[in-house]
Amino acid sequence: MSIPTDLCRSHLSDAPMLIAEFARRWLGSVLGGLLVIGWLWTLGSRSLFSPDEGRYAVLALAMAESGDWVTPRLNGLLYFEKPPLQYWLGAVAFKLFGVSAFSARLWPGLSGLLTVALLGGTAWRLWGREAGLRAGWMAVGTTWIVVNSHFLSLDAGLMAMLTWVLCSVLLAEQPGISPQQQRRWMCLAWFGLALAVLSKGLIGLIVPGAMLVLGSVLLRDASIWRRLQWGWGGLIFLGLVVPWFVLMAQRHPDFAHFFFIHEHVERYLSSSHRREGAWWYFIPVLLLGFMPWTSALLGLLRRTGPQPKATARALIWLRVWALFILVFFSCSGSKLPSYILPMFPALVLLMAERLQLVSPSSWRWHVLLPGLGGLVVLLASFWLERHGLGRLGQATALSAETLAHLAAGARWAGALLMAAAIGAWWALGRQQLTVALAMLALGQFCAVSVLLDRYEAYGQFKSAARMAQTPAVQAVLQADPTVYAVRLYDQSLPFYLRRNVVLVDYVSEFEFGQQQEPQRWIPSLETFVDRWRGTDAAALAFMAPSTLQLLQQRQVPLRVLFDDGLRVLVTKPVP
Repeated sequence: MSIPTDLCRSHLSDAPMLIAEFARRWLGSVLGGLLVIGWLWTLGSRSLFSPDEGRYAVLALAMAESGDWVTPRLNGLLYFEKPPLQYWLGAVAFKLFGVSAFSARLWPGLSGLLTVALLGGTAWRLWGREAGLRAGWMAVGTTWIVVNSHFLSLDAGLMAMLTWVLCSVLLAEQPGISPQQQRRWMCLAWFGLALAVLSKGLIGLIVPGAMLVLGSVLLRDASIWRRLQWGWGGLIFLGLVVPWFVLMAQRHPDFAHFFFIHEHVERYLSSSHRREGAWWYFIPVLLLGFMPWTSALLGLLRRTGPQPKATARALIWLRVWALFILVFFSCSGSKLPSYILPMFPALVLLMAERLQLVSPSSWRWHVLLPGLGGLVVLLASFWLERHGLGRLGQATALSAETLAHLAAGARWAGALLMAAAIGAWWALGRQQLTVALAMLALGQFCAVSVLLDRYEAYGQFKSAARMAQTPAVQAVLQADPTVYAVRLYDQSLPFYLRRNVVLVDYVSEFEFGQQQEPQRWIPSLETFVDRWRGTDAAALAFMAPSTLQLLQQRQVPLRVLFDDGLRVLVTKPVP
């Protein structure tokens, strides 16, 4: 049996294209797998820092060890400031993978990966394959997404759940889908909405609600409100959210007022938490956090030529989402840099759509900013290492060794950014926009990862890890001592000592818990001194050097086990 000559020639002529497609898919799969490994690998490379990382690790560890999955406790005291999703998932990670920094940061890390997948998948469905790849790569390289996904706080989880809601609504509104598909996407939006509320409270409702209200006004179209699947969606939302709030209200009568009024209304309207900032507070966060894509920000607000109606609607939803978050938190009396994190996924989607209209060669000038940024960082690291370490060390009370470690990290980060910019410039010259974005994204991700890793040298002064690992401290811990935190507290202390500490003359965010259970702390230094004199020799006390001097002047028996100039850990002298 003979094979037709024309058919053979046809298949042979297609072979190079098929081989190239196979190689591209294979390379993409390998690169994606390596990226996921690298993303997760760096979660455990640093100690947990105080206050946020230590706080949320201790809350999750308390649930894992106590078996009480309803009532959050921080260092043994009632703590009602935030909902429990982060604590639950952190506790599960501790159960599955053991107690470590990796387990503590696993949910933020997975939240970042989930955000990348949601953005890439949504852009792919809305605007095609290239838009999806570009959105995914831009999310991987967006600085503020990377940083918060490798830092233990509630913000990465909130970002992922709000992105879930945003993407589900956008996909439910795309043209040509069946009523069943639309219903499915809307129900998924309600599911994400519930998890957003369980991540960080009412902000999980406020942001999507504002997008729907303001977007409907701008579009002069309220039809989306009829497509929200209030029945099934409401059941999903209430079924997920209500049980925990009801159980907490039943167990703790003061919970509802503290959580809803104090933590939401009063925190937003007042500066009682001492986190105030100017109206432009978040502008530098936005500009630095959106690197290496910052130079394209202004273009996201400009209107382009005629667009399909569905795309025009989606862009309005995305712009309203991003701008509302920026304005809402800028008006708040309580500000932290991570508050605007949920706006960055919307910016990524806006960029993915805009890049469809951009020629690769015209985008070359956007590569200059990350390239120049890398050059500045590189030169600054050399200057600092040669001329500025002594003066900076005097100003910051840090050792030359610590500063040299940070300078070396900055040098590597600058070199990576420059190399990525050069590679992106080369790719754009060959009309490979997606490849250029991937190079910039990988360069930025690697640079940020290096800086985070090198931050450990300084971060040790904001963590109890090194203190707890000191042999002298480990020897005392074997006797199961009572540990006191005297006028000073490190949120990571209970995590690394693996026990709660008794607060002495220290309130801060523990005020509510101390009022509810006053027997769990010591309000005055005098009471502590009396207890210390009568306790056994195995007790430990954590304090500042100034408190140590005060106690020594009162001739309180103390033996120093650890002193790094900022914190001191003491025990009683051996008889």
